[in-house]
Amino acid sequence: MGKLYLVPTPIGNLEDMTLRAIRVLKEVDLILAEDTRTSGKLLHHFEISTQMKSHHMHNEHKMVDFLVEKLKGGENIALISDA
Repeated sequence: MGKLYLVPTPIGNLEDMTLRAIRVLKEVDLILAEDTRTSGKLLHHFEISTQMKSHHMHNEHKMVDFLVEKLKGGENIALISDA
């Protein structure tokens, strides 16, 4: 069974990003983000190339089965939220 990580992201200042958050985002199999454009800038800044999918209030219910299957299959997923 995989793990779901809730990873905090900085509000406005990239220097507030923790080393642990960077490590987790580099190590997981998939990153879920509210706004891939905003999160993409953060990931690019820290040279994180992990696959990212959009996950927000308009599609979260449609993705539940997909995410459960990923986790059951042993994949680790990080959920980040835009401030």
